[in-house]
Amino acid sequence: MGEGAVKQQKSNERRDIQAEQLKKLLRQVKNGKIDIDEAMEKLRHLPFEDLGFARVDHHRPIRQGFPEVIYCPGKTTEQIIKIFESLATKGNNVLATRAEPNIFEALVETKKFPKARYEKLARAIVLEQKKLHVSKNILPIVTAGTSDLPVASEAKVTAEIMGQRTELICDVGVAGLHRLFGHLTKLLKANVIIVIAGMEGALASVVGGLVSCPVIAVPTSVGYGSNFEGLSALLTMLNSCASGVTVVNIDNGFSAAVTATLINRKIDAESKKS
Repeated sequence: MGEGAVKQQKSNERRDIQAEQLKKLLRQVKNGKIDIDEAMEKLRHLPFEDLGFARVDHHRPIRQGFPEVIYCPGKTTEQIIKIFESLATKGNNVLATRAEPNIFEALVETKKFPKARYEKLARAIVLEQKKLHVSKNILPIVTAGTSDLPVASEAKVTAEIMGQRTELICDVGVAGLHRLFGHLTKLLKANVIIVIAGMEGALASVVGGLVSCPVIAVPTSVGYGSNFEGLSALLTMLNSCASGVTVVNIDNGFSAAVTATLINRKIDAESKKS
């Protein structure tokens, strides 16, 4: 038996095992041996789709509340499109980050996803095909300068495809700090704030010292040579004396948005209970 045939046989065996697990689980629910909540808990760890070069986690929405996201760098265009198709055919909303325009053009050529759009500034491909439950709370995304907008746009697109309402507050960095104070009322109402800054990255500490909610700081690679491609901003934010500031990686608007959205979701859920 050839290598390809062996791989296909193993893939079929995994699918058969997953199907049997699911049938067993459904029989247990039907017979009253376990309740629906227990079944949902077990489903959190079931199955994935093996594409050979990727194992697409279709049960991530059950575990974490949002489908797997495609990080494009390092993948071929063909691989990205196949993963995109795998996620989309399950009816999910799909987000592909750090996607170059040629990847979106190739996706358009398939004519399978007419609703897909390209967010140029964020370098993201977005497909909305499932109704979003829009958040009660608004997430402020604050940038020190206009040059930080690509990272802010990635954060905005990510949060919004997860159903989080956002408001972008741009160009209010420490070089003209008076520009920030006109937005202070909005910031004081927030449950969590994303602050994005390059150069020395001081804005996160300033905001952190003014508000009573967590601040997620995103250092950007914006700056001259001694900025070391964002390292100086990262170190400033990590050494912040404002105790409510936590930091994600350089240019990582995506991670900041996911974290902030999860915080707001928990708060929304608790407010509904009360």
